[in-house]
Amino acid sequence: MPRTPKRADLVLSGGGVKGVGLVGAVVALMDAGYAVQRVSGTSAGSIVGAVVAAAAQSGKLTGSDVKELALQLDYRRFTDPGTLERVPLLGPSLALVRGNGIYRGDYARDWVHDQLRGLGVTTFGDLAIDDDELPPEQRYRLVVTVSDVTTGQLVRLPWDYRRVYGLDPDEQSVADAVRASMSIPFFFRPVTLTSAAGLTSTLMDGGLLSNFPIDSLDRRDGGAPRWPSFGVTVLPNLPQGNDRLIPALDALRWLGPPRVLEDVITTVLVGRDQAYLSQPWVSARTIRVDSTDVGFLDFDISDADVEALYAKGYAAGRDFLSTWNWAAYRRRFRSAGT
Repeated sequence: MPRTPKRADLVLSGGGVKGVGLVGAVVALMDAGYAVQRVSGTSAGSIVGAVVAAAAQSGKLTGSDVKELALQLDYRRFTDPGTLERVPLLGPSLALVRGNGIYRGDYARDWVHDQLRGLGVTTFGDLAIDDDELPPEQRYRLVVTVSDVTTGQLVRLPWDYRRVYGLDPDEQSVADAVRASMSIPFFFRPVTLTSAAGLTSTLMDGGLLSNFPIDSLDRRDGGAPRWPSFGVTVLPNLPQGNDRLIPALDALRWLGPPRVLEDVITTVLVGRDQAYLSQPWVSARTIRVDSTDVGFLDFDISDADVEALYAKGYAAGRDFLSTWNWAAYRRRFRSAGT
């Protein structure tokens, strides 16, 4: 007899190229019989999450299919400079001064759009779910974290389309939201979004404000969770992983000690998530993937290294599940008085 699927929500961290490890962990969960209900992702996690959410909505993809799809992604094509940026030295320098990204990010956006369209998903309306226990604005299979640097706030799309921008979330492109979530400052061009009132916002990488939004799918009404909300992160444990967390800060090391500025920038970017992740009820439901061999921006990664990182993610997911006990978790962390 076929196994009864076990339901779970997923929260996927950012991590650039390290996101391959997220795929491995997600496939391990799928192979273990988990049926994904909702996915929350930031940056690389939004790319993986969009594919997983569309697969869950369509019911067409197995874990093996998701693996095959993800490993087809050509990371070298992520670095697609514009016409001006192709000019050696001058082009990238002008892009940085003007606040634009060096790379257009068109390949990533188009890849996500094409994969989702093949699964019958174009707009968030295609990812709507019927769940009366959720607030109306949250009844979607996918939510991605984005930083709106014009209004100075973290937004979660599609949840905040109507509240912040006065737009119908069902009509908004999933690929555009994912592209906004992965807009690493000065690396990829930011995305613009014009509200119903005519204000144009500049949207950047959600990791600026929350690179691992582990609490995004938790209940807010005090009720018991219906199923687990697993987190998957490729972020290194700080402070040991500082030197691999933000490659763009390499130049600061030429100044020698003290490296206070680097530590401050790192803390601003990940401090909130690290503090939350250190809580025992969060750590107990989080899969940590060792991705220290791969940098965030290693877009020239070899096929062998992609396979190796995927394997690490799969092994991390499998090892996590070998000790995971949903009933024990609820008794320890979600019973009355805890």
